[in-house]
Amino acid sequence: MGELQVPADALWGAQTQRAVQNFPISGQRMPREFIRALGLVKAAAAEVNGGFGLLPRKLAQAIRAAALEVAEGLHDAHFPVDVYQTGSGTSSNMNANEVIAALAGARAQRAVHPNDHVNLGQSSNDVVPSALRVAAVLSASETLLPALRHLRKTIERRARELRRVAKTGRTHLMDAMPLTFGQEFGAWASQLLSAQARIEDSLRRVRRLPLGGTAVGTGINADPRFGHAAAKALTAMTGVRFESASDKFEGLAAQDDAVELSGQLNALAVALMKIANDLRWMNSGPLAGLGEIELPALQPGSSIMPGKVNPVIPEAVAMVCAQVMGHHTAITVAGQSGNFQLNVMLPLIACDLLESQRLLAAAMRALADSAIAELRVREDRVRAALDRNPILVTALNPIVGYEKAAAIAKQAYREGRPILEVAREASGLPEAELRRLLDPMSLTRGGIHGASGGG
Repeated sequence: MGELQVPADALWGAQTQRAVQNFPISGQRMPREFIRALGLVKAAAAEVNGGFGLLPRKLAQAIRAAALEVAEGLHDAHFPVDVYQTGSGTSSNMNANEVIAALAGARAQRAVHPNDHVNLGQSSNDVVPSALRVAAVLSASETLLPALRHLRKTIERRARELRRVAKTGRTHLMDAMPLTFGQEFGAWASQLLSAQARIEDSLRRVRRLPLGGTAVGTGINADPRFGHAAAKALTAMTGVRFESASDKFEGLAAQDDAVELSGQLNALAVALMKIANDLRWMNSGPLAGLGEIELPALQPGSSIMPGKVNPVIPEAVAMVCAQVMGHHTAITVAGQSGNFQLNVMLPLIACDLLESQRLLAAAMRALADSAIAELRVREDRVRAALDRNPILVTALNPIVGYEKAAAIAKQAYREGRPILEVAREASGLPEAELRRLLDPMSLTRGGIHGASGGG
C-alpha cells in the first residue's frame, strides 16, 4: 500500500499507523482491560508455540516476556488505535503484534516479525473475540463481583441492625401494611444475590475461547492442539479458569455469550436503579418528603440555597445504571452484526462490556461505603407516620370484616386521627386487644391476627 511514515519513538509499525490515520473518530482508545487481555493471549500463544517447537525457544521466551509487559500496562502509550476501527479488531491485533515484535526484537537481539512470529497460529478473527472474553471474565472476577459482594454484605449488615425497626410499607407509592427496615433492605440484598448468581452463570459460557479457530473457525495454519494448550496457559497465568471452545465457528461468528453477560449487567443495573431510587425517596425532605432516613451529608447541594444537601451518591448510581442500559442496547445491536463467519463489531462489544463492568463496580462501592453504611434512620419520624397509618386496619379484617375496616380507615384518613383511636370507637373492641392486633412489629411477621390471638 506504499510507504508510510511512523513516529521514530513509536513501538508500533505500519499497520497500526494506517489505523491511526484511518480512524480519527472518537479519540477513545481500547480499554486497559482489553489491552491486558490481548497481551495475555499473545503471551500464551508464544508459550504454546515455543512448547510445540514452532518457534525457537529463546524467541518464544522473548515474545512471551514482551507480551506480559504489554499485559502489565508498561506500554499503553503505544496502543493508539481508536475503538471505532475495523469491526474485526484487526488494527488492535496488529498493534499488539507490532509492539510485541519491537520489544521482543530488542530483547532477543534479532528481527521478530509481527505476523510470522508474534501472530503465529492466530488470526485477528480468533484473537480479538478471545481477548474480549478473557478481559470480560477477568474484569468480572477481579472487580465487578467483589464490588457486588461488598455492597450486598453492607446491605445485609444494615438489615440485621435494623431488623426491629418497623416502618410504613408502600405500594403504588401509597401507604401499605408495615414491614421492617431489615425486611426492606433484605429484599435489596436478595436482588443482588440473584444478580450475582446470574452473572456467575453467564461467565461459564464466556470462559470458552475460540483461540485456534484462526480465520473462519477451521483452524487453518494453527496446530490442532493450539486452542486447548492456549486456554490452559491462560488459566495458569491468571488463576482464572478458561477453556477451549468446542465450536470455534460459533466463537468467531456469534458473540451471544457477551450479549448474555451484558444482559445480566443490565439486570444488575435495574436492581441498582431500584435501590438508588428507594434511597432517594426514603431520604426525601427532610421536612416535606418522606424523611425516613438521613444519608451522609457529602457536599453542599445548591449554589443558591444554603444548607441544602442532596442524595448525590444514589443520583450518581442511577446515572451509571442508565449508561449501562444504553451499553446493553449497543451490545445487543453489535451482537447481531455479523455475517456468516465473523462478527464485525467486536471492538464496540469489548469497549462497552468492559466499561459497564467498571462503572457498576465503582458505583456499587460508592453506594455501599458513602451511602448505605452510614445512613441513619429517623425513628421518630418513622414511628409518627406508622402510628397514623390507617392501613393497619387490615389486621382487623378477620374480626370486623372488610367493609367495617374500610369505614374505619376512611374515617381515620378524613379526620387525621390515629387508627387506634378511631378503631376503639367504631369497633367496640377493648383497647388492649386493639393495641395487640395493630402492633406494627407483630404485623411485620404476617399471618392471621384474630381476636383469639395474633401470630
